[in-house]
Amino acid sequence: MSNGPEVSVVIPCRNEAACIETCLSSVLALQPPRGGFEVVVADGMSDDGTRAIIERLAARDDRLRLVDSPKRSTPKGLNAGIRNARGKIIVRMDAHTEYAPDYLRKCVETLAETGADNVGGPWVARGKSYMQKAIALAFRSPFAVGGARSHRAEYVGSVDSVYLGCWRRDVFDRIGCFDEELVRNQDDEHNLRLLRAGGTIWQSPAIISWYTPRASLRDLFLQYWQYGYWKVRVIQKHGTPASLRHLIPGAFAATLILLAIAAPFWTPCRLGLAGLALIYLASVLGAAAQSAREGGWAYFAVLPAVFGCFHLGYGFGFLFGIWDFIVWRRRSGRFVALTRR
Repeated sequence: MSNGPEVSVVIPCRNEAACIETCLSSVLALQPPRGGFEVVVADGMSDDGTRAIIERLAARDDRLRLVDSPKRSTPKGLNAGIRNARGKIIVRMDAHTEYAPDYLRKCVETLAETGADNVGGPWVARGKSYMQKAIALAFRSPFAVGGARSHRAEYVGSVDSVYLGCWRRDVFDRIGCFDEELVRNQDDEHNLRLLRAGGTIWQSPAIISWYTPRASLRDLFLQYWQYGYWKVRVIQKHGTPASLRHLIPGAFAATLILLAIAAPFWTPCRLGLAGLALIYLASVLGAAAQSAREGGWAYFAVLPAVFGCFHLGYGFGFLFGIWDFIVWRRRSGRFVALTRR
């Protein structure tokens, strides 16, 4: 271990031929922290040419290594990368995120300055297409994310979860690696476990990256559907949510369903359903107007649908998670293939 670099960057991936070369080239070009760094890519047995690209780049730069993740899920890829990492500090990175040139250096400096167990920057989205830009606008709205501090670009201080993450290696020795059952929310669960063990998580706006959001409403809805679904398993495992905001979308979706079922038979439920729908519509339009004022009125037409995908995707996914994990007592869950964050 002493002969290795100071920092190991771990990137899980599968079938990322369209973006992996750009990602790895940019990561390898980052300003090195004191002691240097390596990049460990844990590939979920890609079959689209991703592996050949990684191997070609690794032949040119001995800081890059490819390791296999045969079971293909994100947490298993992360754990495979961590097991093969040689650094004293582990930095998680994502193939769909761009990084400021000093990203690694700022991670290491913040870890040393704060003494925290996990540090990272704000979760900031930056789109390329029209839809991605609209999603990025909504992504930073408190209405979309329940006021989560991790989405506030200016926030500095303690948080309950941070984007990606940077840890001293001994954190994984103390509390374990990522829960391999969780296709989604494995980072949230690991952070919750860290907090319950007395650890601290710190967000610094000096650690800068830009996440690339989904390119369609369908993909956005499915992304948040899975977040809601797997959040139930995290809550079930630990007996409590990390925050009240995790319960609100599910409660909203359940109320809509119950009112819709009873509405044909009871007038107060019809009135309640209509009233709730109108309140939500007014709230969505207000939030869309606020986001459009900040980012451009060209996005106003689609922003209400974007907000709906955030809330209803998460909410209905949460209810489906209750059905699977609590009612039917499933333990394996669904969606076992490695998917984007």
